[in-house]
Amino acid sequence: MRPPTRPPGIRGLVPSLVSALAVVAVTTSCAAPQVAAPSGGSTSGAAGLSWAQVKEAARGQTVSLWMWGGDPKGNAYVDTVLTPAAAASGVTLRRVPVSDTKDALNRVLSERQAGVTDGKIDLVWVNGDNFSTGQQAGAWRCGWSESLPNMRYTDPKDPLLVNDFGAPVRGCESPWHKAQFTLVYDSAKVPDPPTSLAGVLEWAAAHPGRFTYPAPPDFTGSVFVRQVLYSTAGGYANVPATYDKAAFDRLTPALWKTLTDLRPSLWRQGSTYPRDSVALDKLYADGEVDMTMTYGPATLTDLVAKGTFPRTTRVLTLDEGTVGNASFLAIPASSPHQEAAMVVADLALSPAQQATKADPATWGQFTVLDTSRLSAGDADVFAALPASPVVPPYPVISKNANPELSAAWVAPLDEGWRRAVLSASP
Repeated sequence: MRPPTRPPGIRGLVPSLVSALAVVAVTTSCAAPQVAAPSGGSTSGAAGLSWAQVKEAARGQTVSLWMWGGDPKGNAYVDTVLTPAAAASGVTLRRVPVSDTKDALNRVLSERQAGVTDGKIDLVWVNGDNFSTGQQAGAWRCGWSESLPNMRYTDPKDPLLVNDFGAPVRGCESPWHKAQFTLVYDSAKVPDPPTSLAGVLEWAAAHPGRFTYPAPPDFTGSVFVRQVLYSTAGGYANVPATYDKAAFDRLTPALWKTLTDLRPSLWRQGSTYPRDSVALDKLYADGEVDMTMTYGPATLTDLVAKGTFPRTTRVLTLDEGTVGNASFLAIPASSPHQEAAMVVADLALSPAQQATKADPATWGQFTVLDTSRLSAGDADVFAALPASPVVPPYPVISKNANPELSAAWVAPLDEGWRRAVLSASP
């Protein structure tokens, strides 16, 4: 997504901090403040408080939401929709933009190591290896999200909400929206688009200079590499979700050969790569390449409407499907305003907020709610949402969705790409 389209990796953490946190993880991973899990539909909250007591304790508190700030529509949604709704509940919501979610993670981990209990972060837009790293270090508050009243509108068996990049959620984060890795093309320049990832790579080889991808560890570039791994392995079922060194050694030679063979056909003959998805989008917008890619297709509608992307922009659906996941909101154990953070997370899950956020005119993010669990009136609101002229409905874009690999795969694949592909002679 920033989460999901640009959640960062754990690169950038100070090595000594990582080592120290490994010790913390062993000794204190269960020591973060807990929320009693609901029983029989109970809405018990923090420290055994009822939900009414949680809401009362939250009044007058300020919640600092640290989130990637590179999506103007996401920023506008938080500022103009979610923040006023929080204010109506007596909570001040303050959005803190970061250039990379690892900045928030590093702050949380530093506070965790220092034993801080009145930290600067109350909520983090997070997923993937960031969540897993924090969870291993006991940096997230756990056991609270099951007690949110609006969780009853989600499917408790939804695999995207139960696990985050293979890490069990276990009440340590609250779902916010779903995402799907999406390839995008200009139909005026690609009139007969491929229908498989192998076909995309063949098209790129046949049209030198018209395709490229962001360099890992950029999140979008990283997921592209994982998508190619699924393709060269003969499908995601052939890649164990849990990281396995033997599987890595067996499966990645074909991956590295495919990407190395492709390199001379890339933009600028693969001598350089876009630093991130934003840079790739600019190449596409400027007509230097004919395809782009994103883990957050919600942005496409606005980019086309504003003329940034050509009106002939289309989503490329693949027969074998693409990788999908969900974004979450996590509460650091060091948050001094945990009740108010819970109130904001519950509000973000409400049918009203989820429907507004799903509107392409607002943000266009795919809901995490199971609409069959909603009241007839709330379900009608979702049914009446305008269709995007660019992005297919979620059931279409997520058809044959591929599961994410566990977070433990991410760093080895990113490093393997650097060594085997980037370091190879172009």
